[in-house]
Amino acid sequence: MAQARKGDTVKINYTGMLEDGTVFDSTHEQEECGSGECCCGGGPREITIGAGEFLAPLEEALVGMAVGETKKVIIPAEDAFGEYDLEKVFSIPRSDLPEDLNPAVDDEIVLVNQDNEELAVVVVEVNDEEITFDANHPLAGEDVTFDMELVEIL
Repeated sequence: MAQARKGDTVKINYTGMLEDGTVFDSTHEQEECGSGECCCGGGPREITIGAGEFLAPLEEALVGMAVGETKKVIIPAEDAFGEYDLEKVFSIPRSDLPEDLNPAVDDEIVLVNQDNEELAVVVVEVNDEEITFDANHPLAGEDVTFDMELVEIL
């Protein structure tokens, strides 16, 4: 039976979970995420092993798998979405922001600097003088587990 190799394009199904079992991502049709929302992925995901299209430890785990084989992969935070970095939490005076910007805590917005570079952030605090943003990935600092199945080698 053929086994997946680096450079192969494959289709996989997976469910990504936090340590407490909360599902944050899935390719399965009706998987329920921790928020009660459906995080339906619309079926198997197609990736090329070793192309950096997915988390590196998951791509590496696919090498040697056969179609129909399943695997559980536990990825520590630093190899998944990174450690939580306090330096990515910053405040900007309201006077430096557009007057029509009135975000609320937990709003997800994209800031654009003078060089037209974009930075996705979450609003963590709002007061009369400044707004505090967090540019960490929402899963930063979290160890994650993926249950995955190799569906097809293309």
